[in-house]
Amino acid sequence: MEIRIRIIESLIALLVASVALFSLHGCSRDRGPKVTIKGSTTVLPITQKAAEEYRKINKVSISIEGSGSGNGISALIDGTTDIANSSRQMKPEEMKKAADKGAKTKEIAVAYDMIVPVVHPSNGVENLSMEQLMKIYEGKIRNWKEVGGKDMTIVVISRDTSSGTYEVWHEKVMKKKDVFKEALLQASNGAILSTVGENPKSIGYIGFGYISKHVKALKVNGVEGTIENGKSGRFPLSRLLYMYINPEKIKKEAQDFVNYLLSPEGQNIVKESGFIPL
Repeated sequence: MEIRIRIIESLIALLVASVALFSLHGCSRDRGPKVTIKGSTTVLPITQKAAEEYRKINKVSISIEGSGSGNGISALIDGTTDIANSSRQMKPEEMKKAADKGAKTKEIAVAYDMIVPVVHPSNGVENLSMEQLMKIYEGKIRNWKEVGGKDMTIVVISRDTSSGTYEVWHEKVMKKKDVFKEALLQASNGAILSTVGENPKSIGYIGFGYISKHVKALKVNGVEGTIENGKSGRFPLSRLLYMYINPEKIKKEAQDFVNYLLSPEGQNIVKESGFIPL
């Protein structure tokens, strides 16, 4: 009986030691290098693919969240992210907020992009002018037959106001006029892609890298959204994509990742992701 008790005590001691050893190694991993990235859903596929490749050669944990450009910039100012992805430039009020908090910010262009209007593949419309797009999103053009399509109501899909893509659309297409109240607002490029791909009456807009067979990309002012037209600026809705950092507080691992994305290898990943390298 005494021998059995001793054996049980030895097994318990061994188990406790094993748990302690496992916990020690687990904590060690938790204390490893970490990089947090928040912001634009447009820049998300570039960042995800780059992080996947980067982790193959660097022992660093990269957390990525797509919640909109505005949310990413706010997180950078608040100090809750290392890198803010943005599909637009910082606004004056964001710069003031950063200055008030003593947070330095640095803008880094990482790729070119285009905002491309998209419709269901069954839609016969091929081209819309900037003026027609504005009138559709104002609610002044309500039927596809008014722009050369079938006799059916236009279902307008737009991004929400926290989106950098929305900000560029609001400025370049809408001339800072509001999208009409019946428009359906979506939180991401992927959500618009899914919604337009399922509704033959709908129109939306997405980043160039999200274009797929599930939707049809429209020409704008007769110009097709191609890499060449985007890089040259011929496509009316071309733009740069950015990463914002705090140069005074950025950790080495985060800066190394930004440098990787700007390298020839990283810019090749930009192209593979469906966007336009610098």
